[in-house]
Amino acid sequence: MQVKSYKAGSVGQVEIDQVPYGDKVLYRTLKDAVVMHQANQRQGTASTKGRSEVRGTNAKPYKQKHTGRARAGDRKSPIWRGGGTVFGPKPRDYSYHMPAKARRVALRTAIAGKLADDQVVIADFGEFPQPSSKAARKILADLGSPKRACVVIAERNETLFKSFRNFPRLEVRTAAELCAFDVVAGGLIIAESAAMDQIAARVGLSIDQRAGAAEQGAGE
Repeated sequence: MQVKSYKAGSVGQVEIDQVPYGDKVLYRTLKDAVVMHQANQRQGTASTKGRSEVRGTNAKPYKQKHTGRARAGDRKSPIWRGGGTVFGPKPRDYSYHMPAKARRVALRTAIAGKLADDQVVIADFGEFPQPSSKAARKILADLGSPKRACVVIAERNETLFKSFRNFPRLEVRTAAELCAFDVVAGGLIIAESAAMDQIAARVGLSIDQRAGAAEQGAGE
């Protein structure tokens, strides 16, 4: 299929193979991957004190009967001001992991969705001899100044990373560390050609899977 391309300051069209990514977006698997990523980012440091942990005396505030007031055992009761919290949050680990195969499927279907929405640009960034926000800003301007973007590179490049890192709502990822959440939340995907090849090799449909999908489509 035809997608946008960028090279030497000009925007054009380039042909890429969409077959490895499939033609259907598996929304449930994609949602599961996004929720997993968000859960793994939680710090889990929220903490409250129960009645046994708050400061105060254990003495009974007044006698049990003949006061006209409700019975009270101590001032640390949850129904008293300054008392303990009932079933409040405690530090915990929210992280969990989907199977590796499911994560690959989620990334593959996320890219398929971006291709369908024409939100993928194959870019040749050229040489960045030194970090340059000016050069990075020109690239983004030539691509329409997207509100959000995710730059995907084939290999780690500190010069390129430092050039783009100061822009809000823009992330730089290598093909090896890209995940479904980066694609979904990234807006416009600006990827090197070699990076797309690496992603296709990592998560693309195998020949047998392509044949099965084609047979299923023919049966429908």
